[in-house]
Amino acid sequence: MRVVDVATITATVAELCQKANYELGKDVLEAFKEALGQEISLTGKDVLQQLLENARIAREEQVPMCQDTGFAVVFLEVGQEVAITGGDLCEAVNEGVRRGYQEGYLRKSIVDHPLRRKNTGDNTPAVIHTRIVPGDKLKIIVAPKGGGSENMSGLRMLKPAEGVEGVKKFVIEQVRAAGPNPCPPVVVGVGIGGTFEKAALLAKEALLRPLGQPHPDAEIACLERELLEAINNLGIGPQGLGGRTTALAVHVEVFPCHIASLPVAVNINCHASRHKEAIL
Repeated sequence: MRVVDVATITATVAELCQKANYELGKDVLEAFKEALGQEISLTGKDVLQQLLENARIAREEQVPMCQDTGFAVVFLEVGQEVAITGGDLCEAVNEGVRRGYQEGYLRKSIVDHPLRRKNTGDNTPAVIHTRIVPGDKLKIIVAPKGGGSENMSGLRMLKPAEGVEGVKKFVIEQVRAAGPNPCPPVVVGVGIGGTFEKAALLAKEALLRPLGQPHPDAEIACLERELLEAINNLGIGPQGLGGRTTALAVHVEVFPCHIASLPVAVNINCHASRHKEAIL
């Protein structure tokens, strides 16, 4: 049994919170450059160049790439051969978020109650998803999620008879209705199947896949390409100013579901598709 102390988890989460907000992944930067080469709108090209420049400044000066530094969504994959010592796992993660957002001068965006709405002052609590997996490693992914794009996400319980055409219609309608609000070009995560809550989690997890990496199932990969083309034909464009590049990618994840159900969730991410990971 391998031992991991909670102090290590806290320090790692604190570092990941800052890196995620300062440094866009290479896959996202490459997607910007590819979109710049394909964009037909001059305004759209200008926006994409500004996004690249913004990402460069954030990385070099270690400052947030966006004023909305997000809700800290943390995915934990805990090996079943790992023993966590020294304290409570969830509190260790929250302490890491607390330290990361304070030390990194990141905006604190979380309120303690959805109706009373007093800021917690330290961006906690995090939303933590924990999965037990084989092995003796602990994988931590921190994915700060901005409010603007999260607000444009949605879920619908389709009738099974609506099938894949119903799925396509809902996803495209959701992105069309979002328009410029989620700061396009966006990344669209789609979860199909499971239950009400599982579909939403699938859509969130879909955003973690590197851009340019299709789903391993050829049929689902084809669906991703069709959705991306249809979304980019909406003409919303970078920052909603018109153009071809409304989305950088569409990622679909699927899960078995009940014979009477066809849940579909769409989780939209803004152009700042942020997440960093570490393996302890």
